[in-house]
Amino acid sequence: MTLEKTILITGAADGIGWAMARLYAARGFRVALADIDGQKVHDRLGELDPGHLALAADVTREEDVQTMAQSVRESFGNCGVVINNAGIADSHLPTIEQDAAQFQKVLDTHLRGTFLVSKEMGRMMLDNGGGTIVNISSIAGLGGLPRRNAYGAAKAGIIAMTRSMACEWAPQGIRVNSIAPGFVETALVRKLTNAGRIDIAQIRRRIPMGQLGEPDDIAEAAYFLSSPAAKYITGAVLSVDGGWNAFSDFGDAHPLETGGKL
Repeated sequence: MTLEKTILITGAADGIGWAMARLYAARGFRVALADIDGQKVHDRLGELDPGHLALAADVTREEDVQTMAQSVRESFGNCGVVINNAGIADSHLPTIEQDAAQFQKVLDTHLRGTFLVSKEMGRMMLDNGGGTIVNISSIAGLGGLPRRNAYGAAKAGIIAMTRSMACEWAPQGIRVNSIAPGFVETALVRKLTNAGRIDIAQIRRRIPMGQLGEPDDIAEAAYFLSSPAAKYITGAVLSVDGGWNAFSDFGDAHPLETGGKL
């Protein structure tokens, strides 16, 4: 099956989502960029060639997602690829200080959002003979990260949902895979660093490759999973983390000096 070169990316206004939008647009896709920040995602269209679509949508709201899917159908006719990338950070607070409402908000954004978008766009793909979905999970969904209760639970849930949908929809020509990024150089990571919530030097020493990823690294992985090169891959979790998830020894994984590489 040859997929339409059309794609919907949620959380597309910044960071990894924006890197994906640029990459797919450069490779000939018509891109629907969706984000809760409607103004910003519309502004992003000015940085791409004509022919793309900007959509304001809160992925936790079913009516927003249904309207978004309808807009994609009306504009593109079909959608060959969907990337569920929309997400928010959690509190990084000790468990006994975490707020239940914020916990639910993180679950809703990541897990409910991925479900709703997959449901509506999956309906379109079933009508059109197939497609491929790439869900963005995290190293937090594969191992325990202290204080990351909501984020870890949501990302682990995305992996489980990826496998369920992959098995359900494989006979109908829809592949569903997930990516588990490690720490990536984004505005969000810089904000957490500046707030003193994460120690970048310590994190880099924990990564066998000794450095954070870049948004383009995740975009390239998504492109592979959505391409014909991955036509026999479904239900998979691809770690894109510099070796983080593979490392289980004591101490540092990479001999970095404080503040720089050896």
